[in-house]
Amino acid sequence: MELADELDDELVAFRRDVHAHPELSRRESRTTAVVAERLRAAGLSPRLLDGTGLVCDIGPGEGARTGLRADLDALPLQDTSGVEFASTAPGVAHACGHDVHTTAVLGAGLVLARLASEGLLTRGVRLFFQPAEEVMPGGALDILGTPELDGVERIAAVHCDPKIDVGTVGTRIGSITSAADAVSVTVSSPGGHTSRPHLTGDVVFALGQVITQVSAALGRRLDPRSGVNLTWGTVQAGSMPNVIPSTGTVKGTLRCLDVAAWQNAGDLVRDVVEQVVKPYDVEVTVHHTRGVPPVDNDATETTALEAAIRETAGPDAVVLTEQSMGGEDFGWYLTKVRGTMARLGTRTPGGRSYDIHQGDLIVDERAIGVGVRMLAQYAAR
Repeated sequence: MELADELDDELVAFRRDVHAHPELSRRESRTTAVVAERLRAAGLSPRLLDGTGLVCDIGPGEGARTGLRADLDALPLQDTSGVEFASTAPGVAHACGHDVHTTAVLGAGLVLARLASEGLLTRGVRLFFQPAEEVMPGGALDILGTPELDGVERIAAVHCDPKIDVGTVGTRIGSITSAADAVSVTVSSPGGHTSRPHLTGDVVFALGQVITQVSAALGRRLDPRSGVNLTWGTVQAGSMPNVIPSTGTVKGTLRCLDVAAWQNAGDLVRDVVEQVVKPYDVEVTVHHTRGVPPVDNDATETTALEAAIRETAGPDAVVLTEQSMGGEDFGWYLTKVRGTMARLGTRTPGGRSYDIHQGDLIVDERAIGVGVRMLAQYAAR
């Protein structure tokens, strides 16, 4: 706690610098460089990944390690926050709090490095500063495609939550976020005139059946407790009111809170779509693209993180957080290593509740210190 206190002002300044210089997915060169520079200044030896991002080991080199993960990228949004350290990059903003995540993991690493230098860190730690969380299927796969997870026994991460007060942290055992996949259905036929729909496959009508029936059918083919949701976001077909087009496409997202159901849902969607359009004399192509799995928090690691939160932020600092149907590529790590993600409160008590992925997002910067302390305590346990 004393070491973290010494870093508070520096880390706020670091976060503001990163916030003012946001970078899009796989372009996080400056962010990678400033993180690496600060780690080297602490006597550490970060390893740069191909492209962007880095990892860094702290403490004993033998035995199982604890991982701490941060994400580096920003969003293609205009910063409308009005803060003095607002984005200097037009159309790019840290509107999801990744600048806070990066700073919290960096700060925890600096605290742990001091402990290690004094022989007080008995367990090795590996920091992951990951690129491209905001694109599917996520930069987490960049890490999983290397040996960097070897020897990591458990892993933790935080995500900003501007709907809960600073000083509190939301936790949950089990799925905290949803799988998020892309689904595209293309229907085709020879086309024809709307006065003679019986002479061709009616692409628009068939698409309408896909839109209205497939989501409902999934609800009867899958356990409702799995939280499967298929929602269409765009439909394109035709350009003339009296012409049956020869092709049309509907696209959407498939979300699921249960890992087992997610693994089978793609094949089921394809099967249901084919059955739905079968009576309409059209051809159909279904593309299902894996995005990210659910973040399924391990009970043991969630309990350990909760203990670290209470020890560093107070006995009432842990709150139960809701499940989200949003996707988070931290879920990929949890397919290989047990771990947990917590929601870091960033709302000023009594203040406005913001939302992430909005250009006006403002976080209470006291959240940085909360994140540093809880992550360092978790890793040092």
